[in-house]
Amino acid sequence: MSYCASRFTTVRRKTIEVRVGRVGVGGSNPIRIQSMTTSDTQDVEATVRQSIALAEVGCEIVRITAPNVQAARCLRDIRSRLTAAGFGEIPLVADIHFLPSAAMEAVEHVEKIRVNPGNYADKKRFAVHEYSDADYDRELQRLHEAFSPLVRRCRELGRSMRIGTNHGSLSDRIMNRYGDTPLGMVESALEFLRIAASHDYDQIILSMKSSNPKVMIEAYRLLVDRMLGEGMSYPLHLGVTEAGDGEDGRIKGSIGIGSLLLDGLGDTIRVSLTEDSVYEIPVARAIADKAMSLWGAAGAADTAPDPVDPFHFARRPTAALRLGGSLAVGPGQPPRVIVKVPPGDLANPAAGFRDPKLSDTPAEGLLVPVGSAAALAPIATALRAAEALTPAFIVLELDGAVGAADCERALGPVSGSGSPVVLLRRFAADEGALLAEFGSLARRQGFFLACDIGPADLPGLAPGLKAAGEERLILTLSGPALPAHAPGSYRLLAAAADRLGLRAPIWIRNTPGNAIQGGNSFLSKLIEASILTGSLLCDGIGDLVSVETEGDAARSVRLAYNVLQGAGARISKTEFVACPSCGRTLFDLQTTTQRIRAQTGHLKGVKIAIMGCIVNGPGEMADADFGYVGGAPGKINLYVGRQCVQYNLPQDEADARLIALIKERGKWFEPAAAPA
Repeated sequence: MSYCASRFTTVRRKTIEVRVGRVGVGGSNPIRIQSMTTSDTQDVEATVRQSIALAEVGCEIVRITAPNVQAARCLRDIRSRLTAAGFGEIPLVADIHFLPSAAMEAVEHVEKIRVNPGNYADKKRFAVHEYSDADYDRELQRLHEAFSPLVRRCRELGRSMRIGTNHGSLSDRIMNRYGDTPLGMVESALEFLRIAASHDYDQIILSMKSSNPKVMIEAYRLLVDRMLGEGMSYPLHLGVTEAGDGEDGRIKGSIGIGSLLLDGLGDTIRVSLTEDSVYEIPVARAIADKAMSLWGAAGAADTAPDPVDPFHFARRPTAALRLGGSLAVGPGQPPRVIVKVPPGDLANPAAGFRDPKLSDTPAEGLLVPVGSAAALAPIATALRAAEALTPAFIVLELDGAVGAADCERALGPVSGSGSPVVLLRRFAADEGALLAEFGSLARRQGFFLACDIGPADLPGLAPGLKAAGEERLILTLSGPALPAHAPGSYRLLAAAADRLGLRAPIWIRNTPGNAIQGGNSFLSKLIEASILTGSLLCDGIGDLVSVETEGDAARSVRLAYNVLQGAGARISKTEFVACPSCGRTLFDLQTTTQRIRAQTGHLKGVKIAIMGCIVNGPGEMADADFGYVGGAPGKINLYVGRQCVQYNLPQDEADARLIALIKERGKWFEPAAAPA
């Protein structure tokens, strides 16, 4: 695989070391954690206070916006006061967008400069222009002249630099030649890298941020592939920008960052949340610790063939399964959600599964553990008593002592009525005969068969699986195939199935056995589910999903749907793109985001972007339906897609005008009445 040593085990990518002050990034250093202050940089006292608060909770690198020369000058006092307070080892990064003059001032005071290639000495007017090769070369020469002074000064002072590309702020020149694509993001960064190389400067870290985890993952993979082709080995800063707040922001960040870290990519990370910056650090720390726990356990790189194209998303083709009524699994269908429940819940299916809160996020399948043959009898009774359970199908997780004959005796009469039954069992390599029995039972009685099989065991069991029939077969894994990590194990399973011509859908199970690293907190479970399920969905793998690490069934269902939404695989509520706030922000993002969510959170399928300023706003809103963007202090601009349709609205009027705009465009519907 061109972008990483292995997609099945975590083999860390080798990079040069970049020194950010006293902190080393890349090379043999651990994953570094960073965040950003949200205060006005010219309020030196507030910015120092926020920087200390970040350092005290474990932030290793602090970024501060420098939108103009005046703010950049304040970095000198911020640096000196932070050092005087005993935090001299914490490096500061100046965040620069539009003004080379601000960068040239900031580089005198801080350890690192971040520049955005789409904004630094370039144009962003959404202009359509055909560039001839000669035109393009002239633009590159202009860029060389504008960027070279900063490169030379960084080299003279021993400063490092981040070239941070944003999906939402590609220049018109890049957009016209490459489009709004991961390739455009990569080419934008490479132009700056080549200028730096011409000055023999290599203390550079790179980032490819997007609010869409799928775009972000593809961009980083493509960047590494292109750097390998040019003999470059710069470290990577990982992040999903404008991820939002709460569970949604943590899920998006975990999907994008975690997927790449498991592929061995990434040297420093930031989890961008629309919350106080200190809340970003525990999430980033947990993600980094999970990834680093795999470094020592990784064996030799597994070079097994992998049919996934890592640079272009395509969903894995599968056979279609009809699991009762109108519910289908497979081509053209969203991933289906399964929830694990105790056997007793089948006797009273209304408990917890006809909750109005689950009406838009239903538990479509119930997973019921069956510990013995004797336990099948009450389950069969419950199935007969409930001709149509709220969930569309029932999955019976069979203990190894429960055989096909036991299932036929107890369940045969109910397999064709009410909710269809899926039999889930673990099959080892030497259990081909047993698999044949279950396959025969599935064909005779109308059951479906979910087979928990390790990738290495699949070839030997393929005849029995094919005999069962693709239209009744599901593949899954309850634990990783050593030495592969859990996502790698599922990738191996999908690759092995495809090589054997088995088009069975794949069920992603988030189980304790699939966990990367121990941890019983909800945050740990959220990160695990996001990394396993989200990374696979972004690869096009996964047709059913269950979160079995969370004891509360309703919370398990909610987490499963939130991960599906974060990966862009299934939309069940309003999608919010919200930036994390910084010194450029023109209104209180946290309260504004919460207020708009309270008014519009029922608009399933509508995407709303809430952006503090125009730096990345219009671009990151490219696939949003509506945008709410700070245009000036106390003033809001409203967008439809990339088009600004209302300028400089007073903020106290903007919420109502946004709702009116949604109604004008036919996207509004009234929220359902609350149940009595």
